[in-house]
Amino acid sequence: MTAPLGRLRLGVNIDHVATVRNARGSAYPDPVRAAKLAEEAGADGITAHLREDRRHISDRDIERLMEALSLPLNFEMAATEEMQAIALRHRPHAVCIVPEKREERTTEGGLEVAREENRLAHFIAPLRDAGCRVSIFIAADAAQIEAAARIGAAVVELHTGAYCDHHAEGDFAARDAELARLREMSAFAHSLGLEVHAGHGLTYDTVAPVAAFPEVMELNIGHFLIGEAIFRGLPAAIGEMRRLMDAARS
Repeated sequence: MTAPLGRLRLGVNIDHVATVRNARGSAYPDPVRAAKLAEEAGADGITAHLREDRRHISDRDIERLMEALSLPLNFEMAATEEMQAIALRHRPHAVCIVPEKREERTTEGGLEVAREENRLAHFIAPLRDAGCRVSIFIAADAAQIEAAARIGAAVVELHTGAYCDHHAEGDFAARDAELARLREMSAFAHSLGLEVHAGHGLTYDTVAPVAAFPEVMELNIGHFLIGEAIFRGLPAAIGEMRRLMDAARS
């Protein structure tokens, strides 16, 4: 199967605009405004994770995003009945199923698909029938990728967090090994007919090698961009990420 290449899409995750807003219990900064700025700066989509504890994005944020966006919304959610009902009510362009633990600071790993194949197959079927593109957030592991294909997911998003952590820690041997695994599993997922995305922890320093994978069609990046926006503004932060992605792709 020929690898797709072409322009790499950038999904901007706006969760942590809501984190800053919620720290004061105010209406500002507004994640919907951030989404519109991201669109103007060259984002191809907006990602928002509605967590069970509503620690950042709220139900009202999802409603407003659906009303305001002309870009596709990628709705990240746990595989719970509550989240399924919300997704079926709004019918976003994409639904990305992620693991979620109440005590975690951020998503700590990929979804366990292989051991929950039957449950997840039944869980995603109504979402797929409603017209949502279903993505599964998983580790770069062949068994998980095969399971995602079997349950009928259209997309896998490979977790790049371990690669980025090794880079930040200066463990370059482990970083390079994880990068090689991500490269191999991107090709494997593509060979099974899955669209391949990647994300988690990507920065200006780590994005280029992943962006260069020919099978990867979309990167979803949030926390770093919102942090960098403090210093240079959101449009400039996104513009630099877009430049690095395009350079790696060419």
